[in-house]
Amino acid sequence: MDSGDFDEAPIPLSALQHAVYCLRQAALIHVERLWEENRFTAEGRVLHARVDEQGQRFSRGVRRVSALPLSCRRLQLAGVADLVEFHKTGGDETPYPVEYKRGKAKLHRADEAQLCAQALCLEEMTGHAVPEGALFYAQTRRRVVVPFDTELRRLTEASALALKEVIASGRTPAAVYERRKCDACSLLDLCRPKLSGRSARSWRDRQVRIALDGDAAGAGE
Repeated sequence: MDSGDFDEAPIPLSALQHAVYCLRQAALIHVERLWEENRFTAEGRVLHARVDEQGQRFSRGVRRVSALPLSCRRLQLAGVADLVEFHKTGGDETPYPVEYKRGKAKLHRADEAQLCAQALCLEEMTGHAVPEGALFYAQTRRRVVVPFDTELRRLTEASALALKEVIASGRTPAAVYERRKCDACSLLDLCRPKLSGRSARSWRDRQVRIALDGDAAGAGE
């Protein structure tokens, strides 16, 4: 299934991670089209550049497909899985998504929801249940097994629907400052959660106008 099969533009699978972490962050990126890179996002980008090459290989009876395009029409999701392993179960195969992440396992469930969204896509595409997957963290060099239980599935679907509504409305949610989350966010300077909940784009445009007015005034002296 490609984007032409959707009634409207699909939501990127990667956006689910943003939406679970912070719905405002997701809106800044996917509605206002703002982005700021920091060390963490740069490391993540480099990591995915290494794994996002399409290919297929067999190892110990497991078929491993990298950079596999995924989609879920029910939730209007589409994207690419880093790796999907297909494990033999009788005469069939059970999909097992694996997502690569920088750093180490986190206290929040944003990474897990992104992986669960891949499972929902695979279930719709293959017709087979996907009971679990794994997150591979580059810092620890370990896989963390993620069961796709009812709670995680509900969180993932609710986040997808909430983000869909935000994108359709074109309105960015107001800022709510949470030190642990906000201080680690690459969009902190654009979002400015301590000051107001107004549009980050409006704030940025205002700063540009102030700078331009200052330059014009200086040129007239």
